[in-house]
Formats: sequence, structure tokens, C-alpha cells
Amino acid sequence: MKSSPLTTQEFDICVVGSGAGGGPIAYELAKAGYRVAVIEKGGWFDENDFKKDEMLPRRKIFKSKVQQEPHIIEEPDGEGGWDSHSTGQFWGGNIVGGASNFMSGYFHRLKPEDFRLLSEFGPIEGANITDWPISYEDLEPYYTKVEQVVGVSGKVVKHPFLEPRSTSDFPFPPTAEHPIASWFDRAASELGYHPFPMARAVLSRPLNDRKSCEYSGYCGSYGCHSGAKGSSRAALLKQAVETGNVKLITYAKAYHINTNHAGNATSIDYFDRNGSSHRIKAKIFSIACYSIESSRLLLSSTGPKHPDGIGNRYQQIGKNLHCCAGGTGHGIFDLTRLTPSEAESLKVRGPFFNRALQDWYIIDDKKFFGKRVKGGTIDFVFDPPAPTAEVNSLKWDDDDNLLWGSKFKQKLKSHFTQSRDFKFEVFCDWLPTDNCNVSLSANTNDRWGTPAAKVKVGFHPHDLKVAKYIVSKGVEVMKKMGAQEYYGNAFTAPTSNLIAGGLRFGHNPQDSALDADCRVHGTENLFVSDGSFMPNGGSVTPTWTIYANAFRIADKIKQQIASLK
Repeated sequence: MKSSPLTTQEFDICVVGSGAGGGPIAYELAKAGYRVAVIEKGGWFDENDFKKDEMLPRRKIFKSKVQQEPHIIEEPDGEGGWDSHSTGQFWGGNIVGGASNFMSGYFHRLKPEDFRLLSEFGPIEGANITDWPISYEDLEPYYTKVEQVVGVSGKVVKHPFLEPRSTSDFPFPPTAEHPIASWFDRAASELGYHPFPMARAVLSRPLNDRKSCEYSGYCGSYGCHSGAKGSSRAALLKQAVETGNVKLITYAKAYHINTNHAGNATSIDYFDRNGSSHRIKAKIFSIACYSIESSRLLLSSTGPKHPDGIGNRYQQIGKNLHCCAGGTGHGIFDLTRLTPSEAESLKVRGPFFNRALQDWYIIDDKKFFGKRVKGGTIDFVFDPPAPTAEVNSLKWDDDDNLLWGSKFKQKLKSHFTQSRDFKFEVFCDWLPTDNCNVSLSANTNDRWGTPAAKVKVGFHPHDLKVAKYIVSKGVEVMKKMGAQEYYGNAFTAPTSNLIAGGLRFGHNPQDSALDADCRVHGTENLFVSDGSFMPNGGSVTPTWTIYANAFRIADKIKQQIASLK
């Protein structure tokens, strides 16, 4: 459906995508006085649009429709082959601010060892492990900047794998604690572990025009009604637009980056909501569409110097994608078997349960692994309220028979009034391999007629081994706390909302897509500022690192654009 652009506008910089990777670029460049265009495929929604409604995220209001914008996913079929089908699971949020509107805001920094995964732990056969071209020390000031500008609440507590910090504590005090936090601390400490409060990208006190947390429980998967959550929209883009230097173009789907005979970007073409084509010219461009879509855009953007897609001379675009490996577990507490005070504590809803363990961030269990290996993190949480979804999961008995009448009523009563489910989530590295990548589909297009992304999501067996090891530790804590039921599962299925890589940065264009400043190899003015740059995801959720690196890239862009005057 490609057509000649109807209009052309010129700016100093054009940012494609407005999430955690795009927001800092627009914020910093606008504050510096440059003219910024932001292209966003979704609409601008604000706090008034984010209701405390369990069904709202499931109504696909903020996501693309799979019928109009499919991804083709290839997964292992369990028999040595691959199963291919259409999916919409990788659309985290087509909205100003992107998926950062719907994150839980569990914020952990990477550790220094994450930046030197190969040199610290050695090669693993079948995994494309590499060291980063920058160090933790290079990124540390930007982690600190995110704490202050986006707003991170917490308390620094020493533990064996606490990363170095340039400040002694977070700029905002911890959010309100759930009553059983001390109960958890006692149980974990008795096991010899080192529990610590988890930082949250959620304000515990007001900042600018954002309110502090309302403690409604509707956090992860939901938009924030108070503006306390540190989404790119609430924390950065509102201020950027208020400078008068930003034009935020919504319902705009970027589909082609135009380049000149030197290989540099000259303009970007996009479709508006009616399907008409428009063009943005700029001196510098920053792509932040989310890992899969950023790779797709570069692959789709052929030109005189880029016949296979921008930066794809060595076939590195889309390679080394990675999800977030790990698992989940639960402790089910029977309130009728607890003391009255324990039962009342567990019934409390609203305050966060912000606790984590990183005792196994590096595992030195040579009996199990044969060598020192990279491990992971366990976050302990309560899920957001979702009674309708919970009821749906209770319809069946242990023998997979559908429940009816009084038996179903009794199960519902027991679940909602006599028990409480406490959850943990495990995060560890999804090692990059040749079997996890993004390419263009040869026979499936989106509603604009452009090729859909084909996403191959193979995993390395090492990921599962590490995840099972750490899941067993989480189950041990649940048992120690006194849960009547406790279990956990490691998984290999791709996560829909914690994807990075695909355009990893490095010094050598033969095994990386971007240089150390996240500029696309073979270009002088095209940057990628979302999570695509990450060679590995670390053993934590990546959003804080994406924010930090985007602020770092913003400084590089400011230096470069100033030199053009």
C-alpha cells in the first residue's frame, strides 16, 4: 500500500516510538531546545482513561488487533521441529508511552558482571554470548538519573550482590509495605538468605504534576490512574511536549526509513490513521519501536547502500533476540489454619509486597552446574486483583471435570474467603542463540500491506536448568513461611512483554548491529534507543536499563547534533 507522501515536515530529530526507549530522547532533546518529532502508532491516553477495571486490559483498547497486525511466531514443537502460527502476543501497548504504561515497575539495575557475561563465565556451546562494549560504570550515572527524573522509590539495603551506587539511597522513600513483609523477611533470613526491599518506578510522594500511589492494587498490566507509575508518558513526554519543541504524531505507523547514497537516513515515511502516507525529514533519527518492530522497520528499509535492510550488510539485523527466562511459583495459605493476626495480615489488599532475593544472582554450586554460572533474581509479589480471571480458572476440578452448582460455589467461597495466593517470579538470562531472531514474513502482511515480522523463539537448555534451580529456592521460602501448598514451574515459552535484543550493540559490525553509541553500523545519524541494543537481558526486568541507556544515547545525540550547526 506504499504511496507517495502527501506532506513533508522537517525537524532536528525524529523519534519513532514513545516508550522507555523513545521518551528520554524526546525529553532531553526538547529541553535542549531542538525541534523534535515523535511518531507513535497508538493514541494519547491519560490518567482519566485508565480505570480500575479488571477487564480493561483484556478489551484490547491499548493493543493492536492480531487480525490487522499479526506477528508470525515459530516455536519448538517438542519433536525437534518448529510450529508456526499467527499471534498478537507481542504487542505490549500501542499508546503514547508504550508498554511502560502497563509495567509493574519492579526496578532492578544490572550488575557489573552482566556487562561481561563472556569473560566472567566463559562460553556456552550453542549460545552467542558476548561482552558489552560499555561497562556498568558507563551506565551508572544514567541509572541514577532515571531514579531522579522518572521517579524510583525504595530503600538501599546491603546484600551480597548489591551493585555499586553513586548515591547512598533512592530519591523517594519506599512505597507502603504489606503487613506480611516482616513475616517474609524473618522466614528468608532463617534460611540464611538476604531479603531486600524491591525498588519501584512508582512515586511514594508527588513529583511535578504527578500524584503519589493510590495503592489500589491495579498496577501490573493496568494504566496508572494517579500518574504515580513512571511511564514514559507521565514522567517524560508530558513535560517534553510542554516545552513547545515536540510534535507528537499519534496513530502514525512508520514503515520505511529513506537513506541516501552515503547510507545515512534522510527521512521516514509513515501512514496516518486513514492510510495516507506522510514524510518526516530530520538531521538525526532514533528508533524505539520495541525490539521486534525495530528490527522489522530496519529490515523493511532497503536503500542504495542497504539492499538487505539498513545496517544488514553482515546479516545482523534481527539476530540474537532474547526474551526473559525464568519461572513462577505460588504459596497458597489456608487462612483457617493460621492465627487470627496472620490471617488478617494476609487479607490486606493494596500495599505492595516489595521483596526480592538475589542470593543466586551468581551461582557457585559446582555439584549442580560443574562451574560458576550466572543465576538470577526472585521477586515476591501479589498479583493485581483479577476475580473474573480467577473464577475462570476455578471451573475445573483436579480431574479436569467441569464444576457445577454447590461444588463450584464452595470452591469459589473457599478461594476468595479462606485462602490467599502469594506469588514469586524468577528472572534469569535467556541466552542469545541462532534460533531466536526476527525476520520478515514472506507471505503475511499487516493491514497497510507491509510484511509482518516473523519471530523465531528458540531457547537454550541452560536457561531452563538455571530457572529450575532458582525456582526451587522460591518454593523453599514459601514452605518456610508456612504455606499449606507450595509449587513452582520454570518455563521456556517466550514472554510477551520482556523482550530485548535483535539489534545488539558492539564494536564489530560482523557480529553486532549497532556501535557502542547505539548508532546503526553503516550509518552516521540513525540510532536505536529501545531494548534492542542489549546483548543479554541480565537476570532482572530490563525497563530500568532501557531507560538508562536511552538517556545515555540522548547525550550522544546532543553532542552530534550540536556539531552539525
